Amino acid sequence: MLKRVFVSPDPGRARLRFAARGVLGIGAAVVVCGLAGISLVGAVIGGLAALLALFTVTDATVRGQAVTTALLPVAGLPVLTAAAALHDLPVARDLTFLAVVGAGVYARRWGPRGHSLGVFAFMTFFIAQFLHATTGRLPEMFAAVLLAVATAAAVRFGLWCYERRRPGPAAPVPPGGGGFARITTRQAVQATAGAGFALVVGQLVSGERWYWAVGATWWVFVNTTSRGETLVRGFRRVLGTVVGIGLGFLVAFPLAGSMLPTAVLAAACVFGIFYTAAVSYTWMMLCVTLLAELLYGLLGVLTPGLLALRVAETGVGALGAVLAVLFLLPVTTHAVTDAWIQRALRCVHACTAEAAARLAGTEGADPAPRVAELEQLLGRVRLSVAPLVHPLNPMYGRKLRARQVLGLLDDCAREVRGLVAVAADPEASHDARLAAACWRVETAVEALTGGGDIPAHAGGPRAVEPALAHLHDLERALAELAAPLRAPSGSKLVGA
Repeated sequence: MLKRVFVSPDPGRARLRFAARGVLGIGAAVVVCGLAGISLVGAVIGGLAALLALFTVTDATVRGQAVTTALLPVAGLPVLTAAAALHDLPVARDLTFLAVVGAGVYARRWGPRGHSLGVFAFMTFFIAQFLHATTGRLPEMFAAVLLAVATAAAVRFGLWCYERRRPGPAAPVPPGGGGFARITTRQAVQATAGAGFALVVGQLVSGERWYWAVGATWWVFVNTTSRGETLVRGFRRVLGTVVGIGLGFLVAFPLAGSMLPTAVLAAACVFGIFYTAAVSYTWMMLCVTLLAELLYGLLGVLTPGLLALRVAETGVGALGAVLAVLFLLPVTTHAVTDAWIQRALRCVHACTAEAAARLAGTEGADPAPRVAELEQLLGRVRLSVAPLVHPLNPMYGRKLRARQVLGLLDDCAREVRGLVAVAADPEASHDARLAAACWRVETAVEALTGGGDIPAHAGGPRAVEPALAHLHDLERALAELAAPLRAPSGSKLVGA
């Protein structure tokens, strides 16, 4: 797991820049809140608002990101007001919280913007519980949110806008449908039911920290699509929380809320959240848990009992999510997995075609954005296939096939990255054989995604020319994918 975090490909240092900008933006937001005379509690909400503004906004264009960022307070401040107004009305507060959960998940149907606004709305209600917000504190909290989002936007779109020259890929949207066939509709129902379970049981565990259970349920559902993904994510959330709390005993308790070392470690945790999010949910949760412990240390309420309670509430929340996806409108894994694999394969072909056009001297041809999109799609494939490759999965045959598919898709991505690197060389020239090789890649992808016959890989000695060599190996990987994708048990990778 540690190797995966630090050895995973990071094209263009995207994860590193994402993490570094996150630390800069959040740190700047906290400093601005402090200079504005906002209290420590207000600075905490400001820092969390900046984190969400920098972490959750994933529109494909800079313009789209700016619009979504501007809309975050529009979605969050009314929710914050409702949470504060209902602070002393527990039944109304709880029902409103569940409504926010359902609406936030359902908003994913509108793509990255809906996802971002849904997350921000949920988290503002959650933060209000975290800080025991009342109407008397709303002016300061409003100021903190607005200042933090504005500061994060200034860093993202002014000081360090590395997407300006090359738009990043939008976060992949789950497969669509209508009515209850739409995955986001099913998940909205599941999340609301799971959160309801977590809310009731969480309050039985603790009348003061019950919202941790609801938060655990919510975050298990974020960025998952199928039943299997949700089960694995719930396990990883609990694991990351337990390990993070164990680390907190070694790190957070000795600091006892000391400002400077706590700030340095909090910055390291923020970096870890941003850097590991795309490759390891367990590591991300470890960093989130340790950051929460540091914040509780600053607020002077960190105790061993509090950490034990966090583990219990996290377990309740994960259980709520698991029960919901198992028994309420379940979304099976096979169709979702097949859809992500097909999209990844089509992106492989698009990368290849764009790189060939670049080598041919076509003006405006740029395969780099396609490579970034391919990395995101492969991340979705790994998430979808995770239940099959999990060590606790007893179905050895499917586990083996899943590992073969992941390995061959990684081979495809490696060869595509190599081809794109060659195409970026201004000295590289177009070879007439590239067109034929790209056509064979297109034919193989169409066969894999459409059910046709896959042409046999010609084999033979590997080409000397770098571009042709990468295409030759890409053809081989695509040809070898036919076997695990079309095993006798069915045409899908996952059969149930």
